Amino acid sequence: MPFCASKCNYCDFYSFAATDSTKDLYTKRVIEEIKKWGVRIVRPIDSVYLGGGTPSLLGGDNIAAILHAVADSFELKDPEITLECNPADDLEDTLYKAARAGVNRLSLGVQSGVESELLTLGRRHKNSDVGKTVAAAKSAGIDNISLDLMIGLPESDKDKLNTSLDFVLSHDPSHISVYMLKIEEGTPFYNMPLITPDEESEREQYLLVAERLKMHGYDHYEISNFAKNGKRSRHNIKYWNCDEYLGIGPAAHSFINGRRFYYPRDFEAFINGVAVKDDGSGGEAEEYLMLRLRLSDGVRYDEYKARFGEIPKEIIKKAESLEKLGLIKLEN
Repeated sequence: MPFCASKCNYCDFYSFAATDSTKDLYTKRVIEEIKKWGVRIVRPIDSVYLGGGTPSLLGGDNIAAILHAVADSFELKDPEITLECNPADDLEDTLYKAARAGVNRLSLGVQSGVESELLTLGRRHKNSDVGKTVAAAKSAGIDNISLDLMIGLPESDKDKLNTSLDFVLSHDPSHISVYMLKIEEGTPFYNMPLITPDEESEREQYLLVAERLKMHGYDHYEISNFAKNGKRSRHNIKYWNCDEYLGIGPAAHSFINGRRFYYPRDFEAFINGVAVKDDGSGGEAEEYLMLRLRLSDGVRYDEYKARFGEIPKEIIKKAESLEKLGLIKLEN
């Protein structure tokens, strides 16, 4: 959902500030699209992800209306329903209404536990806002909470990172996503004279995160993601497993029936009913291997065979050469 109260210095996502009437108009169009796709795609779904932007800015009533449309249009199968939020916002009413409508998982953009780093990133929240939002979520009945953390920040070091990890762990989240800062063209950071860690320092930060979270009982199940037992992100695993998904909204991408397509990065076009754009085929064996190797589970022979048949001998040979270098393991 393409709304944010302000733009962070590193962000190249499609988002902008919007009025209440614009949000209501957007909600109406999303519901129309949900109903349309519900007729075309007749199958059960077990995850719904409200991402952005900052979808919590839609407010509880609009979020509830969207989720009611999903429930009316699709067969829901014990779904994981995630809402992304910014901890700077007053969310008590929104989270209460969202939880009543089915939201059972919260993804919160913390990014750092060092307030000077939050200012550098252009974040609106302070550390105290995170605690308030987590408490509001739990009060609303949402106890599956994921916190985002960024590493490789300007002028960052291991001491600051340990402070951030202490802060994140103090809230006992069920899931933690850890992303390396990537400076994208067109963002404010791109034109700033920043002092960022070199590759070796980034590597050390990443391994520090992995080791500390492992010590606290988190399963490092994907390159950037850590979860307590049973709390892996059901929705995001679909991407890494090369499963199908439907995205609705400007700049949203989909993968259905072997085809990839997307809505243009254009709010007015979406409101006016522009058709989705074809983005070619997807789900081939090479793509599947690449995505599955992001997961600690790796590639299972039986699952590969069910999709594509026998694994080609040349792939096995490549895997054996990588095993000799200590980069992967081959088991059965």
